[in-house]
Amino acid sequence: MSARRSIADLSVDLSDRAESFCRRYFPEGRKQGNYWQVGDTSGAKGQSLAIRLQAQDGRKAGSWTDYATGEYGDLIDLLHERLGSVTLKETLREARSFLGEASCPTVPLEPRKAERPDAASCKRIARARKLFAAGKPVLGTLAATYLQGRGITRLGPALRYHPRVFLQQGQDDADPPQRTPALLAKITDNRGQITGCARLYLDPSTGGLAAIESPKRILGQLHGHAIRFWSGSPRSDLIVGEGLENTLSAGTALPEFDLASCLTATHLSLFIPPPGIKRIWIARDNDEAGRNASKILRNKLESLGIACGDFVPSMGDFNDDLRALGRDALRRSLLKAMKAQGLEIEDG
Repeated sequence: MSARRSIADLSVDLSDRAESFCRRYFPEGRKQGNYWQVGDTSGAKGQSLAIRLQAQDGRKAGSWTDYATGEYGDLIDLLHERLGSVTLKETLREARSFLGEASCPTVPLEPRKAERPDAASCKRIARARKLFAAGKPVLGTLAATYLQGRGITRLGPALRYHPRVFLQQGQDDADPPQRTPALLAKITDNRGQITGCARLYLDPSTGGLAAIESPKRILGQLHGHAIRFWSGSPRSDLIVGEGLENTLSAGTALPEFDLASCLTATHLSLFIPPPGIKRIWIARDNDEAGRNASKILRNKLESLGIACGDFVPSMGDFNDDLRALGRDALRRSLLKAMKAQGLEIEDG
């Protein structure tokens, strides 16, 4: 039997035990109908990654999609990601052990630590850098139309636009790949190195998000990193938020503050603060995932000696607040929250 056939057989056998696989390797997830939902391939809590438990409408059991990053695959791919930087041989050995075909020590499933990206991650990062470099400034483009339509005026060099970005709907999509306009946002580490590129696919006829299942996707590495926007003068404070629009809405109301967008609640909790920061304001969404992420990040920051404050929107997120209340009212609300937590700034 060829290696390729052997891997295919393993994938089929794993898919037949998809729910047991999920309970073993992703215990922080939960079952929702025909899917097991978890935060990401590291096994964190959340709902961004969905694993199909039973074959349905011609779609295979065991197939998965991470709707935060746009990545997808079968259970062999997912196990390889879950185990970290192991070789494919080790991943296959672990799969056979799970299926009872061979005995070997179970690989410890401890939380991942910062490590050198593996070869596949390096390729994704290189693609992300190439994609962002191919973009152009957003002013006068469909990307600017999208942001301005949401009341956002805080832009910066972290954003670019590309009129024809590769788009594949998903693993089971039979249609040929498309080229779709997209807002691009560069993800960087604390040294300023690009580690990824967020893509927000846009509808050229409406100026809004494209009407697809997952219009927001990430290429590259986001774990611990963020999309960053600088105010123009050094500050010891930083606003760290969830989604791009949520963070830029807070930044539209408070243009004098530096910003970092982590894109999802899961990655908000994983954010690594840059050196020199003395206080971080967490601009979370007003939901359970946001509350949990804020709590995790706050505990980490306080253990590092970094003061922490919370920004909580009146509605679902700060873009909802910005569009409903307007920039000036949102600014007053945020300044009031800062004052209540021990900081006042001049409202010029």
